[in-house]
Amino acid sequence: MNSDSDLQIAGDILEVPHLLQAPREHPATVADFVGLARSIAADRSEWEHLVRYDATTRWYHRLRTGPGYEVWLLSWVPGQGSGLHDHGRSSGVLTVLEGALTERTERGTRALAAGAQRVFAPGYVHEVVNDALEPAISLHVYYPGLTEMPMLPQSQLRSTGGTPMTCAGHEAREIDVVTA
Repeated sequence: MNSDSDLQIAGDILEVPHLLQAPREHPATVADFVGLARSIAADRSEWEHLVRYDATTRWYHRLRTGPGYEVWLLSWVPGQGSGLHDHGRSSGVLTVLEGALTERTERGTRALAAGAQRVFAPGYVHEVVNDALEPAISLHVYYPGLTEMPMLPQSQLRSTGGTPMTCAGHEAREIDVVTA
């Protein structure tokens, strides 16, 4: 067999165990944390029976912890919101499990339907609100675990011409994660 490449692999590369990476016990990359959120979202038996709705305050429950991360389950009745905040030194993945939420940032407003995911870095400033007529449920993964959630005045939610706002000395970044 002639080939333009000097390297040819005979047989099935997956048959060579020493070349395969062992599956990680805990997430370590952004993709791992997104995957963790998706797997928890898909397993309703893990979280559905825990959800409570409270008309006086947002309900939340720490669902899981791991080395350096935590997973929170939140419910939102119509009209409830987080207030403008950041997550200190934590990065995060927000996943809408049921209903719809609205996210407001200095870049504008984004509707988040069930299945939507948002990934954010430390210093990302936003407000999340249930503007719908039905309750909503969301899942939040934070790495490192959430130790602070500074509340900010609404005046900080402003148009900056596309320039990311900064908080606590970090450049804010946002990444959309497209889900099917």
